[in-house]
Amino acid sequence: MKKWLTLAVGWAFVILGVIGLVLPVLQGVLFLAIGFIILSRESPWARERLERLRRRHPERAETFDRAAERATGWLRRLNNRRRR
Repeated sequence: MKKWLTLAVGWAFVILGVIGLVLPVLQGVLFLAIGFIILSRESPWARERLERLRRRHPERAETFDRAAERATGWLRRLNNRRRR
């Protein structure tokens, strides 16, 4: 179940990222990065996409790192809630 939850949350962020690429209200690249960070735990394909994002947007590497920390925190909290 943990794997499915991780995949669902990751894909939700990827979808928001794609929407954010066309809507000026959302930070599309940031949501894509968060989604790929979450998905990279389960998928080599997502790890490759995340590295591609880092190469295309090196000026945002620090933002990606902060997003990775936040995503990790969210996943930990979700997993802790499920264990109770």
